[in-house]
Amino acid sequence: MDFDAYARTAVALVNTPLTEPDDLTRLFSPGSWEHDHLTERDFGVFRRTQRRLRAVFSLGAAGQDADAVAELNRLLDAFPVRPRISGHDTTDWHMHVTSRGASVSAEYLAGAVWGLSVWVCEFGSARFGVCADPRCARAYLDTSSNNSRRFCSERCATRAHVAAHRARKRASALAG
Repeated sequence: MDFDAYARTAVALVNTPLTEPDDLTRLFSPGSWEHDHLTERDFGVFRRTQRRLRAVFSLGAAGQDADAVAELNRLLDAFPVRPRISGHDTTDWHMHVTSRGASVSAEYLAGAVWGLSVWVCEFGSARFGVCADPRCARAYLDTSSNNSRRFCSERCATRAHVAAHRARKRASALAG
């Protein structure tokens, strides 16, 4: 199982604006079973869990490991992993994290929570991040070699650095 990919599904959920049910389709490829089986109930479950996962990222970024782990444990209780082997023919075996017939939200969220939990056990919650650009606040997983990432993307990093440079220039001009 690719636990990093599952952890990235948690990031994708946290960073996807969810204001109406159709917004969920951004998480799934058109024609996928998830895309075709989303329900109103799934939307409510995704929204509530999105807030809880955002809290996990915020707690991890703030160095509050015990609180992040406590919330992940509560989420693991809410979305238990029930692994099973699945395949479409005898050459395409792969693992699913929920039982057959699970809802889209149960399948997605069990994987997301499991992946994030494995991530925290392997790397610590210090590798959870929330973009340092106050205009952004997107979540990310810090995969840098020295745990130094502060922004969700190069775009946000550049925007923040340019803004800081311009602020220093203005302050220098006013002082001089």
